[in-house]
Amino acid sequence: TRRSSDLMEDFTAYADGNTIRYSSSYNPGNEAGHISVALYSNDGRLLGIERDKSEGSFNADTGTYKVSAYLWKENNEPMHDTVSRTVKTGEKINTEAYLFAHFVGTESSANEEQIYFSVSEDGLNWTTLNDNQPILISDKGEKGVRDPHIIRGEDGKYFVIATDLSIYNRRDDKNRWGTCQTSGSKNIVIWESDDLVNWSDSRLVKVAADNAGCTWAPEAVYDSERDMYMVFWASKVSDDNYATQRIYRSFTKDFKEFTAPEVYIDGGNISNIDTTIVNDKGVYYRFTKNESKSSVTMMASTSLEHGWKDVATYTIDGVAGNTVTGYEGPTIYKTNGSESWTLLLDYYSKSQGYKPFITDDITKGEFKSVSNFKTDTKYRHGTVMPITKAEYDKLVEKYGK
Repeated sequence: TRRSSDLMEDFTAYADGNTIRYSSSYNPGNEAGHISVALYSNDGRLLGIERDKSEGSFNADTGTYKVSAYLWKENNEPMHDTVSRTVKTGEKINTEAYLFAHFVGTESSANEEQIYFSVSEDGLNWTTLNDNQPILISDKGEKGVRDPHIIRGEDGKYFVIATDLSIYNRRDDKNRWGTCQTSGSKNIVIWESDDLVNWSDSRLVKVAADNAGCTWAPEAVYDSERDMYMVFWASKVSDDNYATQRIYRSFTKDFKEFTAPEVYIDGGNISNIDTTIVNDKGVYYRFTKNESKSSVTMMASTSLEHGWKDVATYTIDGVAGNTVTGYEGPTIYKTNGSESWTLLLDYYSKSQGYKPFITDDITKGEFKSVSNFKTDTKYRHGTVMPITKAEYDKLVEKYGK
């Protein structure tokens, strides 16, 4: 008989439009006990309950719900484990195209370190908008931005956050890649939009600790348990004389006010940068660059807080993924209308820009390279967001292909 904690650790609940689906590894025929899964409203009212099923669903209106799983024994002894997930339901967004926010080039001009938008209808063939000129330009801080992350907000807004850094503007510093980690910006640069085509002015927001030497590659993921966005980035700090990059995090509801920074991923004496997180069917998948080994790791968990484990079957072209070196800046996106996922890795060691790797099952993480991937310039560290046909048409109409 497995421990109850093992049975409950992989319990997932997620919204599929206004349907709430749940699953676990509980096996009604083999387990020495029972499972009950209950649906609660946001104010705690019991709305439904199912028993002894490894997976199931509830129909719900648009709103926020709690799904709780209880394990108990036949003799009605007190329950010996329970887990809850918060689920936010709503109208399903039908995405048919893709938007890539990124920077370009090799730091050979100030313009390269700004925000470019590229679009694709198949996720493989990309065209840069605005006649290959940046869409968003930072005139704050270091007056250059790298590593942009774009996110569709829960309230219908869109946000772009980016590293406040210009390597080009530091070109007179022969040790610029060192000094930008020990005396760099503590801020991130933020834009917001209601429609993807009209954007606010850029704003600087300090998120890193007072003793941080840099604030690199910020990204965000919605945390339904807190009803906030978890924003995370890499920093070196003076506590260890800027020896190690760690992933820090902060929480925000509006990308204006942020909680105090705290360490999120600490590799000890191993530096970690460039983390990206996606959620699929209630499971989070986290890709992080191991800076010390120059490889990208893959982990999974049903919670942003704990339970992260290496995906044992994670491979890149048949080789253990965490041993494949020379890549950074991971971004991953699901193929519209499919269960396949594309992992893009910036082949920085060869100055070749992004290389694509596709898996048909993200739970296994068996990625294979593909050759039918085309960009019209060298895209650098960014993120891809699936978009609707209407959003795609607006972008093309506004900026031209």
